[in-house]
This record gives sequence, structure tokens and C-alpha cells, in this order.
Amino acid sequence: MKYYVIAGEASGDLHGSNLMKALKQKDPDAEFRFWGGDLMQKQGGTMVKHYRDLAFMGFLEVAMNLRTILNNIKFCKEDIKRYTPDVLILIDYPGFNLRIAKFAKKLGIEVVYYISPQLWAWKEGRVKIIKKYVDEMMVILPFEKDFYKKHGVHSHFVGHPLLDAISTLQDINIEDFKKENGLNEKEIIALLPGSRKQEVEKMLEIMLSVRPYFKNYQFVIAGAPSLPKEFYQKYVDGNVHFVSNRTYDLLRCSKAALVTSGTATLETALLNIPEVVCYRGSRISYAIAKRLVKNINYISLVNLIMDREVVKELIQNDLTTQNLVDELNKMLGGETREKVLKDYSLLREKLGGKGASDHAAEVILKGQRS
Repeated sequence: MKYYVIAGEASGDLHGSNLMKALKQKDPDAEFRFWGGDLMQKQGGTMVKHYRDLAFMGFLEVAMNLRTILNNIKFCKEDIKRYTPDVLILIDYPGFNLRIAKFAKKLGIEVVYYISPQLWAWKEGRVKIIKKYVDEMMVILPFEKDFYKKHGVHSHFVGHPLLDAISTLQDINIEDFKKENGLNEKEIIALLPGSRKQEVEKMLEIMLSVRPYFKNYQFVIAGAPSLPKEFYQKYVDGNVHFVSNRTYDLLRCSKAALVTSGTATLETALLNIPEVVCYRGSRISYAIAKRLVKNINYISLVNLIMDREVVKELIQNDLTTQNLVDELNKMLGGETREKVLKDYSLLREKLGGKGASDHAAEVILKGQRS
């Protein structure tokens, strides 16, 4: 069958690649055309656009790039019409993908949504669009199935694909990792500042402000695949290093991490690394988001899934150097660190076992057979 897949962010590229791999195993005739990234490219098929050209952060940035976004939507519709896929697979990225869902459904194309938009947090009204234009909705968080049931939408809980990605990792030797990446013998504090240039610049400034308080550690920045290595050089010095495209390896070799809110907060937890979650947006974007987001008490996936504070979230005005120092010290040793690690075990149980990609592929193929 012919599959058209749209992922607009780094996390979507990861999950999209694993889904493509599972589909190829179950459908030997699978052909792919996609919007995604390097990981999806490795699975074969034709890349239409890279997600680095699609990611716009915050209300202001979206408004400033509205023409580009609308042109991308127009181009995508024309491309789908030319390709005539059997199935359209949409991965998160709702502002773009829900428009494409409506277009494809009217063409009679099967529309599958893998990894639900966070409608339970904001823009709940979009559920009506999903109910009307999406044939199969596959969710990866346990509470999402109940959310859709409440709105009269049938969904499939397939498990979280990060468990698949992490289960395939091979053991790593910390000393070898340090040598390969020019690191010294000190223990590592990992910095995950995000994947967009604007976001990374803002977060690294505050993250690196804690350096004078942790002279016995070295800080290592996890480079985003969407940004060139040269971009990070201005932050690198004797005790600040940079590693590209090895975020999972970096985390597994780290004592603790400072992580910008997003999928990375869950990845860090599933890799069993104590973390402090950080977020600071522009005052205007944050004020708008605060008014729109309803019925949630947390911004990190770890806390949202557990429905309580497992990891500390330092948001907006709370994200200060002193608060970061205090919370990072707790993650490096003591009772708080041990409690976080115990809660991580409960988190993994709540997410279920591996196999999300296989389950999702089965749902897609079953829909085509019926």
C-alpha cells in the first residue's frame, strides 16, 4: 500500500520512523512519501519536507510565519492529490495536520491519526474535527482514551512508542562515551534546551547560569538534529561540551539533567535520569497560553501521566538561577533523588509494555482490510 505520513517535529520523526518500520514488516509492498526527518528517511521512501522547515514556536512566531505555513498547507494538499495514497498517517502537529485531515477525507482517503494532539489541555473543540474527519485515532497516553470516550470518539490505546525506542538501546560504557566525545572525567549534567533556535538560545542562557555552583561536574549540551553544530560553538568552553545526535547516550551517561518541557521530559524519565523541567516563553505567548490551557496542573508529560508532581517544574518567573541550583542539587543526591527514581518505575508500569509501533501498524492494516 501507499502511505503518506506527516510529522512536523523531532519527536514525530522518531515515532514515525518506528511506525514505518513496523508497517514494512507487516506490509512488504509498503511505499512511503512523508514529511519528517532523518530517522524517517532511513526507513526509505521519499521525503517531501524536513521538519526543521516546519517548526514554529509560540503564537508570535506562528503569526510572523503565517504565509510560509499557509503555503506549506497548500503544497501538501497538492502533493497528496498527486500521490493518491491509500492511507494518510498524521502524527501530532495538529495546527497543520487537522487541516490536511479534512482535505484528505473529502478525497476519500483513509485518515489515521497517530499520537493525539493535546486537546485535553487546550482547544478541546478540535475533537469535533477529529470525530468528523479521522477514521482511526490512536492514543499513547492512558488517560487519552477516556477523554475521547467522553466526546463520543472511539480510540485505540496502543501504548507509548518511546518504550519501543528505548527498549532497543544497547548497553553503553560511560568512560568510552566520554573519550569519544572529548569529555573529561567529571560526572555529567545533561542540558536538553529544545530543538528550535529561538527556544535553545533562551533556555541555554538560564541553564548555563548554574555552572559556578557545580564546579565538580561538566555540562554537556544535547544538540538538536535540526540545528547545525556551529550554532552551539558559542556556548562551548572548558566545562561546557556539546554532543550531536546522541541524546539518549548522553542521558544514560549523566547524573542528572535540565530539560526543556516537551517529549524530552518523558524520554529522560524513561531512561531513569533525575531531571528538573524548565520552561520560559515570551510574556505575550505565555499569557495567551495560560488563558487557553485548561484543566491541567502540569506541563511535563511525566507529571501529567502520573497526575502528581514527580519532577520539579520551573516555569516562567520560577525559572531562576537560584531555583535551578536548589532543585538540581536535590537531583544529584539524597532522598528526593531516590523518590524520583522510584516514581519513574511506577511511570513505566502505567505506560504499559513495549509494542506501540506494532499495535499501531495492526490498527492501520486492519482498517484497510475491513
